[in-house]
Amino acid sequence: MKKLVKKPAKKDAVAELKREMVRLKRESNVKIKRFESQVKSQEEDVQRKGEKIEKLRTDLEKKTKDLSKLKKESSSKIKELESKIQELTDELGKKESDLSASKKLLEEKGRELEKVRENLSRTKKESSMKAEALESKVEEITEELGKKVKELQAAKELLDQRDVDLNRLREEVEYKNKQLAAKDMEMEGYKKVTEEKIFQLEAKVEELEGRFSESSSTS
Repeated sequence: MKKLVKKPAKKDAVAELKREMVRLKRESNVKIKRFESQVKSQEEDVQRKGEKIEKLRTDLEKKTKDLSKLKKESSSKIKELESKIQELTDELGKKESDLSASKKLLEEKGRELEKVRENLSRTKKESSMKAEALESKVEEITEELGKKVKELQAAKELLDQRDVDLNRLREEVEYKNKQLAAKDMEMEGYKKVTEEKIFQLEAKVEELEGRFSESSSTS
């Protein structure tokens, strides 16, 4: 924006310098004509007035010198203004060239920005599609996990029931073992009683046999 503002300002400066040069040329021409008119008048005066020739010649030489000096100053000023105009014109051309290059660069950057926007839009669409696919996959996995959780819960409940059954069976086995131990003790007592009775019966048999033998001998 600054370059676009400076361009008219430079053109205005060039136009102002051109107007100044025209004004100086016009003033110089007016002064030159005035001095030429004065010189001509003085020459006529010299012709009419011989007694004032020396003075008029002196004035004429002075005016001529002033005129020459004015011409030189005007010429130098005009050359300086022309050089300044050329310098400003060259600078203006350079600014226009820079502005053109800047416009091309901006156009190129604009095209690059448009490509970036297109890529961003495409990336957003791809990301949206990927996000939808991932959400669908997550829902599928979540549903599958829910099923697995239910299966695990059912398996846990089955294991818990089996633990209950095992505990019950352990208690039954323990109770049976106690009953068997009691039976063993009962059998052991019964065995001892039976053995003792057998021992007593055997002793009585031996005693009877002894008596029988003694009876037989006496007879």
